[in-house]
Amino acid sequence: MNSTDRLVLDTSAYSHLRIGHPQVIDYVADAPVVIMPVTVLGELEAGFELGSRVQENHHALADFLNEPFVSVLDVTSETVRHYARIFVALRRAGTPIPMNDVWIAAAAMECRGCLLTFDSDYRHVAELDYTLLDAP
Repeated sequence: MNSTDRLVLDTSAYSHLRIGHPQVIDYVADAPVVIMPVTVLGELEAGFELGSRVQENHHALADFLNEPFVSVLDVTSETVRHYARIFVALRRAGTPIPMNDVWIAAAAMECRGCLLTFDSDYRHVAELDYTLLDAP
């Protein structure tokens, strides 16, 4: 598979999927494999706990993760190496981005996937394959 076969969702992409954003729905429907980095799950769980629909959001996420085309990518030693390279490159360039975004970018690079996002910070990550969508 190439990167177009592996769609990596960041937190913003999953959130837009949940509200029915048509482009995100199309990308997910066309992808043979959808990957959720564990960092994204942490961000989502934190958001759920801060919100008023905790159980509904937990159930929706569990249903999505149970789809046969969806997998969770844990942090591995390879993820750590990608993280370090990205972190150092961003620091040297004077373009730091939030730490969780560095972890998410590292996961996308590890699995050779294409990150789907609404977050323009990822444009600073060299060699990251990503698709930046506009929020309505």
